[in-house]
Amino acid sequence: MNKGFFGHPVGLSTLFFTEMWERFSYYGMRAILVLFMTTETAKEGLGLGNEEAGAIYGLYTAGVYLLTLPGGWLADNVFGQRKAIWYGGILIMIGHLLLAIPGYKEIFFLGLVFVAMGTGLLKPNISTIVGDLYSDDKGARRDAGFSIFYMGINLGSLLGQTIVGYLGEKVDWHLGFGSAAIGMLLGLIYYRLRAQATLGDTGKEPKAKLDRLSAANGDVKNPSKGLTIGLGVLLLVVLFALQWTNVINFTTPKGIAEGVGVVIVTVTLFYFAFILIAGGLTVDERKRVGVIFFLFIGGALFWAGFEQAGSTLNLFARDYTNRMIGTYELPASWLQNFNPFFIIIFAPILGALWIRLSARNLNPNTPIKFGIGLILMGLGFLVMFFAAHLAVEGLDAGMQWLIFTYLLHSLGELTLSPVGLSATTKLAPRRYLGQMMGIWFVGTSLGNLIAGLFAGNFDSENAAQIPSLFWSVVMFGVGSGILFLIFNSVLRKWMGDVK
Repeated sequence: MNKGFFGHPVGLSTLFFTEMWERFSYYGMRAILVLFMTTETAKEGLGLGNEEAGAIYGLYTAGVYLLTLPGGWLADNVFGQRKAIWYGGILIMIGHLLLAIPGYKEIFFLGLVFVAMGTGLLKPNISTIVGDLYSDDKGARRDAGFSIFYMGINLGSLLGQTIVGYLGEKVDWHLGFGSAAIGMLLGLIYYRLRAQATLGDTGKEPKAKLDRLSAANGDVKNPSKGLTIGLGVLLLVVLFALQWTNVINFTTPKGIAEGVGVVIVTVTLFYFAFILIAGGLTVDERKRVGVIFFLFIGGALFWAGFEQAGSTLNLFARDYTNRMIGTYELPASWLQNFNPFFIIIFAPILGALWIRLSARNLNPNTPIKFGIGLILMGLGFLVMFFAAHLAVEGLDAGMQWLIFTYLLHSLGELTLSPVGLSATTKLAPRRYLGQMMGIWFVGTSLGNLIAGLFAGNFDSENAAQIPSLFWSVVMFGVGSGILFLIFNSVLRKWMGDVK
């Protein structure tokens, strides 16, 4: 593989800019989604309450990442990663075009479905190819490569939230959604022009097909068909049981979101059990898949707090924050830009730090980094706990409270998310790599769903309940981070020679 900037594969630049434009469209649209849904219909919003809007937001953002599991399976077994990225980008663009059509709530929700399906195809597979570019490097340089790739994600987020956020809040909601479609179109054009020249044959063939071709006498087992059937049957049984016992109520967005959360947890547990028992894995592979399971839990808990940037923290910015600079009031969505801004600044610093520490055998292992990331997320909400007390006193909080929270969350994100992506590509058995990347994003899905449901408890008319909401996030964030630090030695042993 040809080398480019600072010895990284030249194909990394192709994936960097493709992902940048995809994230431009996704985060730009996400920045205004809850604000659009909770704006009165007289101002061309949907006029929904916080509970309903939060549930829909949670369902959508959860669906985006939940569909990465079938997206990974389709790439592994049917399309290959390269075609999955292309088809996913097309679906995303169509979805944003549908969101840009005003006056039809049904078309709006259909647009969300298209974006979710497209992201499910694109998101896990572009990360898988990043890992494939570093197939000969299992150490700190791979982690650094993912940190650079992560800069593309956040550069797109910064541009998208600035442009789409401004157009949506200050000009017209649907113009904002339409500009997100343009971002995805640019990403598709760039990917089409650059992929073959810089990626070679990487990601062209389905990985399951490559394993079948390379396995002598069919010794490699790949029970994907049985897994798919089993998951489908289990999903139907769980949905029927939830409806029959009145645990889930399909007539309300909140009820559907709660039911989907139960389904995600059930299906994920079944998936890991199936892979560990019937996946044809060696003992070492089973241990590594066990580590992926615990990283899944840690990731879900982290995103449950972090992803409130687009819901709870966005509403706090709109309703309880002084956003005036002179005589101009900043759009509420713009405060989310501090997260990608901090990521762009600190990603290369931390990427270089991991390499330097690795050279001295001082690089913290993955479980320790997860623990640090979770603790930083919890501390961010500790800042908001104090900011919320100002709101209780009837005062507008200054923007510095949210800015400092986003700084802590950004450092936590850099410590956990790119490292989790990299670790999954190193720990996953080759024939399940796309699916395991999907599982990583299913953890993100579960976290997003929890964040959306949590936002439903945010009452814009009752500031007194906000401190306790934020304090609950402090407790589970810091507490789960400490648990990762305590059980670090066990998880590290299971990882074997994976660094």
